[in-house]
Amino acid sequence: MVEIIQKKLNDSAGARWTALIIVAFTMMMGYFLTDVMSPLQDMLEQPVKEGGFGMGWTSSEYGFFSGSYGLINVFLFMLFFGGIILDKMGIRFTGTMSCILMVIGAFIKFYSIQFISPEHTLSIFGIDYKIQVWIASLGFAIFGMGCEICGITVSKILAKWFTGHGMALAMGIQVALARLGTAMALFISPIIAHKFNNISMPILLGAICLCTGLLGFIVYTVMDKKLEKSVEAEKTGNEVEEEGFKFSDLNVIFTSPGFWLITLLCLLFYSGVFPFLKFATKLMIAKYGVDSEFAGVIPAVLPFGTIFLTPIFGIIYDRIGKGATLMIIGSLMMTLVHICFALPILNTGAFALILMIVLGIAFSLVPSAMWPSVPKIIPMKQLGSAYAIIFYIQNIGLTLVPMLIGNVLQANTVNGKMDFTSTMWIFASFGVVAVILATFLRILDGKKHYGLQQANIKKEK
Repeated sequence: MVEIIQKKLNDSAGARWTALIIVAFTMMMGYFLTDVMSPLQDMLEQPVKEGGFGMGWTSSEYGFFSGSYGLINVFLFMLFFGGIILDKMGIRFTGTMSCILMVIGAFIKFYSIQFISPEHTLSIFGIDYKIQVWIASLGFAIFGMGCEICGITVSKILAKWFTGHGMALAMGIQVALARLGTAMALFISPIIAHKFNNISMPILLGAICLCTGLLGFIVYTVMDKKLEKSVEAEKTGNEVEEEGFKFSDLNVIFTSPGFWLITLLCLLFYSGVFPFLKFATKLMIAKYGVDSEFAGVIPAVLPFGTIFLTPIFGIIYDRIGKGATLMIIGSLMMTLVHICFALPILNTGAFALILMIVLGIAFSLVPSAMWPSVPKIIPMKQLGSAYAIIFYIQNIGLTLVPMLIGNVLQANTVNGKMDFTSTMWIFASFGVVAVILATFLRILDGKKHYGLQQANIKKEK
């Protein structure tokens, strides 16, 4: 039955693109909330007389909050179990569940910033942070659990609908719309906070956006269910239904060297981009002298650029190939950008803008090739679990790296002035290892014949 559904959906271009638009919209809303507080670090830390909101957060507290996104995913293994739930329970159940978790986490986050006083602290495991920080982090962790499980669900949806029909382009468009959500968060969050003189208002907007994303995914589940019923009615009785997921199927994933190279590349590359964006607005203020109200505009250039470039690189991968090569080039570009940010040269906003544009190109190259490469290595039957493991390990970086950067910044702050040199060298080191991993993947592809250098459409035909 699964194979019949696959064929029917692949034959309907209208159904394919409708599914893509709906699930991409849901993820775009999720990414907006993910980064809605990224450009607000300075406002959280600075007193009112210096343009802040008097919350009194430290860099360490902000780093912990940013990293809390992946706490439940990493330490309670929920993202790993989410992949198994996806393969056993299906797309509709898992996707709806994850969207509900995102909404719950978003409103907890809003409640903590709006209604909990930043004056009281609480010690947990010997760490003294504001109660407001702890509750906001709890909400962000619940949201992060839902967002990451939703991400692997959407990846499996696109692999199901677009295999043989420009999968890299479809995934590129989904990533592009997700980056649009990030860009809008970076761009408008400081403006909204200043306009309403309330730092929680951008969070409320993000929570409302997530509600619309949940409604969108519910629409998708109705459409998907109707399609399956129509296929069931047309069955001849001769088809053999695909065998269900078994835990022993995980051996296919764990024993694949190509899978592990992509997974580690994902960990290092994303650790050099997403945690950097959490602190990029503060970098623009501290090193490049950009006004706090508009400092989020320069980091917003990065995701805005990927909106256009990621689908283009996806088309290149679909029609020409060279997926591993694209990953090598993108990782190298990210490394060079972070080195330039670390060096004491051209400390102007214009130079920072140029570097951010280059990083945006890198951030288009790698994901456009990396995510469509996974189905070339792992069969569809285990694909949900494969994406879950990748996202799980990626979340280790997204959790621990912001905490590390926050503490390093705290240690390199003298009289309120932050020195970002050490943190940028940390990000650059991630890029160096990513280049090495991408190169090994290119070599392994030549031996294992995964087809990463081959055009997707030509291969699948």
